[in-house]
Amino acid sequence: MATKEIAPEEAHAADEVFHSEQPEKGPTRRCLVSGERRGKEELIRFVVDPEGRLVPDLACRLPGRGLWLLADRGLFEKACQRRLFARAAKAKVEVPEGLGAEVERQLRRRVLDHLGLARRAGAVVAGHDKVRVWLTQGKAALLMQACDGALAARRRVEALGRGHRPDLKVIEEFDAEALGYALGRSPTVHVALLPGGAAERLTVEFARLVGFSAPGSDVARK
Repeated sequence: MATKEIAPEEAHAADEVFHSEQPEKGPTRRCLVSGERRGKEELIRFVVDPEGRLVPDLACRLPGRGLWLLADRGLFEKACQRRLFARAAKAKVEVPEGLGAEVERQLRRRVLDHLGLARRAGAVVAGHDKVRVWLTQGKAALLMQACDGALAARRRVEALGRGHRPDLKVIEEFDAEALGYALGRSPTVHVALLPGGAAERLTVEFARLVGFSAPGSDVARK
């Protein structure tokens, strides 16, 4: 994969720089572009691998000093343009070409992975009729519908859900094949999740995907 080399530079302004000496203890992290402190779930962790390449660490498991960035594609581009990753790491850093698109791809995968985990936890129903039952009973906190499903049918199911639960969250980013694959079944248009940890974790991952999606993306923002 083609890369571009980023050399360390002097900081433009003290409030823009993430100082790598700061410990990673505590529930919040500082964005190296904005300087804001936010919960880890709102940021994306990057590390520099032994070859000096910048690597995304969405699960926060890789060794090394974390370089944290709010899940915002514009901030990522700014960090690359201003060479902030290298300045934070105090070393030369190679940013692989297309890294932003790769992070977005991994975020999409994580949302679907969390859907699969929710199914295994018994927090999911799929299929038009089963989903309608949960929505009518007000049991679902999150409704996922395939973006290539019939629009009129999707709007009717959404209206039913919001009629019984106004705070119902709706995601319509993935096609029927992707939803079905995540659930281990044939292509699926309608999926509902119970309230609780599974739905909350999926929602958090989707929020990161929304923030990091490239301009012009069709990612739903409901």
